[in-house]
Amino acid sequence: MRLSPLLSVLCFGLTAPLFAQVPKDQVPQMQNVEPKNGKIGSVLRATGLHLGKTKVEEVYLTDHTFDMMVKVLDQTDNSIQFRIPPSVKPGKLQLLVKTAGKEPVLLEEPVYITVDEEKDTSTEVASAAPSTGAAN
Repeated sequence: MRLSPLLSVLCFGLTAPLFAQVPKDQVPQMQNVEPKNGKIGSVLRATGLHLGKTKVEEVYLTDHTFDMMVKVLDQTDNSIQFRIPPSVKPGKLQLLVKTAGKEPVLLEEPVYITVDEEKDTSTEVASAAPSTGAAN
């Protein structure tokens, strides 16, 4: 199926203003994240360009259904350190930034992390505890 030329012009016309709000040479660009996986509460660091507070207002993890804001611990022009929030579910998630300024824009970054499942340690602790075996 081919799109009509008018439809493609309309689509571009609607999205073009979003890109015009952020100068191309100043667009936040995440290029890497270390480590690439972690559990709830883990601290990760995303690195890239134009990531300072004047360019990036908020950082999110997204599964493309639900966006979860992360707690930013440290932020420079080249990196953002953040903690995986307790509300996140295990799986592969993409990083998303909200740009700073009068007209903020949400930008999906080409960087993904994997949130590992929490192991249930309550049964391991109970089985590891020594039994007293005292019978009176």
